Amino acid sequence: MKNLVIVAHPNIEESRINKRWIEELKKYPEYFTVHELYKQYPDWDFDIEHEQKLLVNHDRYIFQFPFYWYSSPPLLKKWFDDVLTYGFAYGSKGDKLHGKEFSLAISAGVLEHEYQAGEANEYTMSELTKPFQASCLYTGMKFLPTFALYGAEHNVTDEEIEESAKKYVNHHIKRLEESLK
Repeated sequence: MKNLVIVAHPNIEESRINKRWIEELKKYPEYFTVHELYKQYPDWDFDIEHEQKLLVNHDRYIFQFPFYWYSSPPLLKKWFDDVLTYGFAYGSKGDKLHGKEFSLAISAGVLEHEYQAGEANEYTMSELTKPFQASCLYTGMKFLPTFALYGAEHNVTDEEIEESAKKYVNHHIKRLEESLK
């Protein structure tokens, strides 16, 4: 079983966190296929057949992105709209994703405690990512726990980023190994 990591970061070269996560993932090609949407499709014109083939050929999808306005960057939303089509991902014959696994890897600007009632964002990360969870369930996939690094706007240290990169990889390798038992 291999993980397809769909990265949606509009300015990856300027990113400390997502860029480092990609570097760490690429050390394990036997586990991860890294697919960077903004690099692959700078014109936002998806090769739908290619994208759907990638999905069919992998068993687990990890959507990696910075958390923007309580959602993903816009190219990832367009990817969902364009690639997860009727007859492929949903509908009476849209069963190509049934039984697959779905996870999120999110870098968030504010600190984790701010994602709760009574704090700056009022809602938990789980509550804010319900549309992703609903899309996952609607297409017959299993939603796995989200991996997140909080505090990007609060000067996360290089050491914290390095530690998060290793935890990110281990988070998914551990789940992969558990599913193979």
